[in-house]
Amino acid sequence: MGGKHIKVNLGADGVAIVTFSRPPVNAFNTVMWQEIPKVFDNLSLDPAVRVVVLASTERAFTGGIDLKDIADFFQEGDDSARIALQFRPLIFQFQNAINSIENCRVPVIAAVHGFAFGLGVDILSACDVRYATEDATFSVKEVDIGMAADVGSLARFPKTVGNDSSAREIAVTARIFSAKEAEAIGFVSKLVPGGKREVLDAALVTAKEIATKSPIAVAGTKHVLLHSRDHTALENLDYVATWNAVMFQTADTTEAINSFLQKRRPRFGPLASKL
Repeated sequence: MGGKHIKVNLGADGVAIVTFSRPPVNAFNTVMWQEIPKVFDNLSLDPAVRVVVLASTERAFTGGIDLKDIADFFQEGDDSARIALQFRPLIFQFQNAINSIENCRVPVIAAVHGFAFGLGVDILSACDVRYATEDATFSVKEVDIGMAADVGSLARFPKTVGNDSSAREIAVTARIFSAKEAEAIGFVSKLVPGGKREVLDAALVTAKEIATKSPIAVAGTKHVLLHSRDHTALENLDYVATWNAVMFQTADTTEAINSFLQKRRPRFGPLASKL
């Protein structure tokens, strides 16, 4: 299920661990761009997967885009309109790669250590939950290479944090900000002492707890939360009424209630079954 630089390990508990693994700092090249949507689209369709933890095996979460690799994408020529029309679909391809993380039907928990620069913030903004080591650092780095971030940071990052002024300042200065500041503005929800092993373990504790819940309820909660982010409260209330009119008929509801009354752990089936 994994690839050359993105590894996947699925445990019996329904928790899939996805790790970036391109030494030394997971700088994203063409291969990684291509692997991301394949990995997350497959995980999203796997009925055994209930939660994904996204981490790194290297000394940092990611240093962002491999500038040597991306240099090949820039077109030469005299007609800027034609160059733009060729380049625009490439941007959509990059966007869709990051979108696959957000579109994964199960929650994605990021476990960050080292630094997450540029593309790292794009990726993290597409995750559902973000944990970081106490010494982790972040940066929306794109203005330092002469461009506006175009694969998710400007679309998602301001909606994940609770301080619009900070989000704008971070985006236009490209300054490095600490894990402590990331927690203060709401970008990460937990700081973990130690290194990559400790933050991964902390993410796994949460992931394993989520994996014990009804997968129908968890997938539905993620879906409705994403709808809520981009719609008014009344629109979301109307939407979730329709959603639950269908989804509340799941056998998971009966199992959850019975297990509570019988004082036992619930047993929920996989997300998909034979039609």
